[in-house]
Amino acid sequence: MKLRNVFAACLTLAAASSVFAAGPITIKVGDNWGESHPMAAALDKVFKPQVEKGTNGAITVDVYHSGTLGNEGDLWNGVRNGTIEVAVVGTPMNQEYPTMMISDWPFLYRDLDHARKVWSSPIADEVNAGFHQKFPTVHLLAWGPNSARTFTSNKKLASVDDFKGQKFRMPSNPIHVGIAQNLGASAQVIPLGELFSALETKVVDGQDNGMVTVISEAFYEVQKYLYETNHIIATLEIIVSAPFLDKLPADQQKVIRDAARATAATAWGDYIASVDKDRQFLRDKGVTVTPCSPADQQKIIGMIKPLTDKLYAEQAWAKPLTDKIKAVQ
Repeated sequence: MKLRNVFAACLTLAAASSVFAAGPITIKVGDNWGESHPMAAALDKVFKPQVEKGTNGAITVDVYHSGTLGNEGDLWNGVRNGTIEVAVVGTPMNQEYPTMMISDWPFLYRDLDHARKVWSSPIADEVNAGFHQKFPTVHLLAWGPNSARTFTSNKKLASVDDFKGQKFRMPSNPIHVGIAQNLGASAQVIPLGELFSALETKVVDGQDNGMVTVISEAFYEVQKYLYETNHIIATLEIIVSAPFLDKLPADQQKVIRDAARATAATAWGDYIASVDKDRQFLRDKGVTVTPCSPADQQKIIGMIKPLTDKLYAEQAWAKPLTDKIKAVQ
């Protein structure tokens, strides 16, 4: 009896020692944005503390901004193959899974609040489920704001006519490239991390990003004009490695999922509140900011109709999903 008790005690101590040796789980979270971008900032002030507090320290979170863990494609591949636990990305997977082009669909929302409502509604759950079915090693947890995209340039850019002949850096995305081309400009695909240098050396005249990104990436230092077209209200997605998440206890999984949704919600609120301040900041830095009038917006919509017609013709999912999004009140 005594021997059995000693043996059992040794097993208990060995198990406890093993757990202690393993220590807390540390997860890497990567993004491709400066820490002032609302999604990056929300990772620091919401995701990290909420996960660490909600798991009582069993999970610690290390956040890496500004492409420290790689560019957007690297982050996507890292989460997909499990070398990175969590990342915030746009849609580097949209060629493989075209439904994700919804993140960059032009002139889809009435305003920023409409976009926020859409991506906190059951529409998000529906797209998330399809995403995981396509990519079983990744869960899509939440949709936050990238920005309402604007065009900037070193050359005069204050009307629709000014696009003609200019060269813009555009993301590796057929929607963005098509918009530039339909507006009479040329498009060159350059990674975000190389964009400042490309603008500074005038490899391209300009680029399209939200004002928040123009500020966080300091593009205002090498651009003179901003045309507030708001042609795309783009999203950023919080993704997690499915093998990592699925092996956690259910309560810890819930903490991570809840933290991701809270992060996105905070980022939407912070981004919407920042737009007027960002516009004034850029003007104070000497950038000429020109609003896009309703008449010019309709002219742009007409000019890019060949692109949107082509997208609707090629993507069977597009009309039902965009109709559902437009119907959200």
